[in-house]
Amino acid sequence: MGSLIRRIGASVFVIALFFLCVPLTAQAAYHFSDFRGIPPIHVHSTSKVPIGITPVQIKKIYGLPNNGGKGTIVIVGAYNDATIESDLAVFDTTFNLPACTTANGCFTKHLMSTKEGSNSGWTLETSLDVEWAHAIAPSAKIVFVAATTQGGANLLKAIDYAASLPGVVAISMSWGGAEFPEETSLDSHFKSVSNALFFASSGDNGAGASWPAASPYVIGVGGTSIALNSNATFSKETAWSGSGGGISTYEREPSYQTSYVIPKAGGMRAIPDVSYDADSASGFPIYHAGVWREVGGTSAGAPQWAAIAALGSGITPVHLYADKSGSESKLYFRDITSGSNGDCGYLCTARAHYDYVTGLGSPLTDDF
Repeated sequence: MGSLIRRIGASVFVIALFFLCVPLTAQAAYHFSDFRGIPPIHVHSTSKVPIGITPVQIKKIYGLPNNGGKGTIVIVGAYNDATIESDLAVFDTTFNLPACTTANGCFTKHLMSTKEGSNSGWTLETSLDVEWAHAIAPSAKIVFVAATTQGGANLLKAIDYAASLPGVVAISMSWGGAEFPEETSLDSHFKSVSNALFFASSGDNGAGASWPAASPYVIGVGGTSIALNSNATFSKETAWSGSGGGISTYEREPSYQTSYVIPKAGGMRAIPDVSYDADSASGFPIYHAGVWREVGGTSAGAPQWAAIAALGSGITPVHLYADKSGSESKLYFRDITSGSNGDCGYLCTARAHYDYVTGLGSPLTDDF
């Protein structure tokens, strides 16, 4: 009997050791049903007055016009932001931007459910996305589509609604999460009736692929840090340590990337495609519920790249990669060649041409 008990005890030990040693992903597979979108926004400071890079400054840094914009920019987020229109009004007045209201037809809020709750992190994200999309393309219309929750299925419903709207030039998704095996079957959701471009944040946790930025039908936006001179003019731009990026586990490399020839991609989708200021230390002022905040994150780049699409004459992924590979690439992109987002060597280090931290680089024009 004692021998039997010892054998049973040894078996239990081996089984327990097996489950301790097997990776968590093998114990419980991660699927789309588990997906929860996370808005990558970081608050650097709060104040009674705006602090951070102003719309005038960022337009000079990135070679963007002071005015303009056409069509509609859709911001896809989650949960209701009850004060977004009044917050936008304060932001516009502060920075001498034209009013964007429901009354004048510039702003629309669409709730995917009439019983939507609120979420403090998501409402901050909504303020960032709406206010800065309008700042970059003040003549474009803005539609905020609020998913009922941050669950994957509800976010997809909001994306589908955005894709069904006429006159949309760009759709911004300032959120993301870990990849999952079913993602390739969801690529059809990133196609709109008006041929709008989809933009998504690449994530704020450093090296690693994020969905939906991993979709080849989405332009993934990575992050940089901007340094200013003592007189508040541009000094330099480097890779931001939090910028998400890498190689997709599931999505194949799209033709616009294979034609560019990206080292080490191995036939899989490389992320991100482009970059934008994301460091909260060189962040953007937003107004939300009576308080000014200086914020950052790759979530700042997605709506502002969407606004650049509304300023320009037809950005596509093909145009972006062709412009970077051409002899006049310096007219289109600031090539980010220093900085890193981790300790993984080549895949974590900014370098000339394309890199897995900042993609093709940051914009120097709206005319791609």
